[in-house]
Amino acid sequence: MSRPEHQGPPEFVYNETEASKYTSNTRIAAIQAEMAFRALELLNLPEDQSCFLLDIGCGSGLSGEILDEEGHIWIGFDIAPAMLDIALEREVEGDLFLQDAGEGMGFRPGTFDGAMSISVLQWLCNADKQIHNPRARLSRFFSTLFMALKRGARAVFQFYPENDDQIDMIMNAAMKSGFTGGLVIDFPNSKKAKKFYLCLFAGQSAPQDLPKALGEEGEEATGVTYANKRVIERRKSKGSRRPVKDKNWVLYKKELSRTRGKENVPLDSKYTARKRKPRF
Repeated sequence: MSRPEHQGPPEFVYNETEASKYTSNTRIAAIQAEMAFRALELLNLPEDQSCFLLDIGCGSGLSGEILDEEGHIWIGFDIAPAMLDIALEREVEGDLFLQDAGEGMGFRPGTFDGAMSISVLQWLCNADKQIHNPRARLSRFFSTLFMALKRGARAVFQFYPENDDQIDMIMNAAMKSGFTGGLVIDFPNSKKAKKFYLCLFAGQSAPQDLPKALGEEGEEATGVTYANKRVIERRKSKGSRRPVKDKNWVLYKKELSRTRGKENVPLDSKYTARKRKPRF
């Protein structure tokens, strides 16, 4: 698992020391990248388009780096200040803010093209404080998220449910808020590779079929063959589609860096975003 044992609210579990350990752990980073790529697959975003996404519980920006690598613009929030401090030190590209998901979000209606979350949703099921009501917090979270998404957009959550009752509570809160969708369980027969993804559709006019789950190697029912190098193979296959990181994207990122007050941003010229020959 890519999470510590539950010892209290995440803002206390992920203090400065734990946040640093979490981010610097190469195994956790690899797992985080794998799950972020899978969440992007389930989001089913247009291949030739840079989308505006919300990273819920962005932590130190590990999953946000995958979004940036794929050419998307993103905003992230987290409840743990120490995690956000590390994200700022690492100079991730997304805009960040401190927020408790259980208190809801105040974005304008239809702001985001999609939302994703890695290893966060289960925290909302815990009554870490005396004032916490898990059902009320889930309801507030999903209802404000539904409003923040464009109609037809998806939200994908990778999470670690403790039991079936917890899954039912999460699903009921999502459906009452207007979402449709369901649970996608990758590798259900594997103890190590088994992953839960809640795939939600916001405002679909007609019921949508859930994406197929990944299965064990050799299982034809899923239509997908598992490989440990799936992330690497995905990156290699990106050459088959038009890159979204064109000159306009580079100019946007440079201007964004300037408005944030970053120094040593290269000047714009006719050579900006030119294709370079490989060096040997």
